[in-house]
Formats: sequence, C-alpha cells, structure tokens
Amino acid sequence: MPGGADLYYEEHGRADAPPLILSSGLGGSAAYWRPNLAALSRHFRVIAYDHRGTGRSDRTLPAQVTLADLGADMLALMDRLGIARAAIMGHAIGGMAALEAARAAPERVERIVVINGWARLDPQTARCFDVRLALLRHAGARAYLEAQPLFLFPPDWLSEHDAALREESEHHLAHWPGDAAMEKRIAAARSFDAKPWLYHIASPVLAISAADDLLVPWRSSQALVEGLPHAVHRHFDWGGHALNVTAHDRFNREILDWLTSRTAPVGS
Repeated sequence: MPGGADLYYEEHGRADAPPLILSSGLGGSAAYWRPNLAALSRHFRVIAYDHRGTGRSDRTLPAQVTLADLGADMLALMDRLGIARAAIMGHAIGGMAALEAARAAPERVERIVVINGWARLDPQTARCFDVRLALLRHAGARAYLEAQPLFLFPPDWLSEHDAALREESEHHLAHWPGDAAMEKRIAAARSFDAKPWLYHIASPVLAISAADDLLVPWRSSQALVEGLPHAVHRHFDWGGHALNVTAHDRFNREILDWLTSRTAPVGS
C-alpha cells in the first residue's frame, strides 16, 4: 500500500502529550471513537484516522489488502507526523493491525490495546462474515448497513438508540467506500493469522472482550493473550462488539488506568 501521506486524520489534545493512535474496525472511520475522545485527549495527543479505502482517505486499494498493510499505514502516518514511538488502540481489525505494526517495527509501538480482536479467525466470526457478505452481494449496501448494528450492539442498547442508528446508516450509505473495498477489508480480516508470530511481540498488550459480543466470541481475546508474552485480558459482562461505544464510561476509565500506569500491568 502507499504511504500515510494520503490518509485523513484528526488530532485531539495537547500537541506535547504522549501520542495515542486510534484505529477503528471494519468501517475504518475516525468518527467511531467519538465517545472516547474527550476522556483520552485529556491525557494524550490523540490521532484518529480513516483507513485507506474508506471515509476521507485515499479510496485507492490494491487487488489484495492485508492487516499488515494497515499496520504499515499506521507507521507511515507516524512518519508523516514526526512521531517516533506511540501507543496504539484498535477496535477489532484496527487492533490486530497494531500487532502487525509492532511486529514490523517493535521499537515504535509502546503499548497496544486490542478491543474484541483475535489471533486466528473463530468459526462464529467466519459465519457472521458469510452472512454479511451474502447481504452485500445479494441485497446491496443498504441491507448490509441496516444489518450492521445487529453485529455491533447488545439488543437493549440497540432498541434504545434505534433512531440514531438509522440516521447513522444513512450517513454511512452516503459515504459508502464501494462493495469491492468492503469485500477486500473482510478478506483481510478473515486471512489474519497471528498465532505463528505472536510470541515475538515485545509491546505490552491489553486485550478487551465482551461476553455478549455476537461477532467475536470473548474467548478469542483470551486466546490472543495466551499467545502474547506481555499481555493482560479485561472482560466486560455487557457491551457487545462496540463496547467502547455502549459502555464508554467504564471503558474510558479502564483504558486510561492501563495506558497511564508507569508500567503496563500484565497477567490474567
């Protein structure tokens, strides 16, 4: 993939604060982190960006996309901003791409937070991707987007926020990256397999899971931690796949506690 100069990004917080890069999941949008920006930017120079191929970033993608490509984009964005070393927090594939960045340039990644990610694809996640691809291919982008909240949010939260979610779906449809781009991103998520190299990751890692995540079973986070040399697992009883949105108050507290600790605690 090309370098990070053509990625849309936005900064929040003091320019002299420690840098924290936020990388969203399959949707790829910087706007995903809205519920977390105020809390995080009190302590960090927060950089949120749109993934290549999505949002306001360059829409050009190669024939095949990997999460290593997304990790390389993070490093290129750091180069553009003159950041030698940063902490990275990613949701699902954003967190797994952060592991790829740490694999490629261990000296540049201070700490990593992986929200509802995995080391190797779980059959339940594969089944969900099959359903989403079938919707996209046979019913179109609108049906894909209208079904998306089912995979992201707990039923009670979804019901309470129905109007806002429908409005958000219209926004996503207006900025749809194209069916081909979404298929490439799903293929990248499906092909990710870090089990053979996880033990090389030197950065401390915090893996977060939710018991009611329909898309990624919480044990995927547990398995991820078991393969890493310096990792801790934090488990939420409620929150769904997008728990940093639904349970943002608790999420922000726990994340900041770990990110600002003098030494990142590890262990189960």
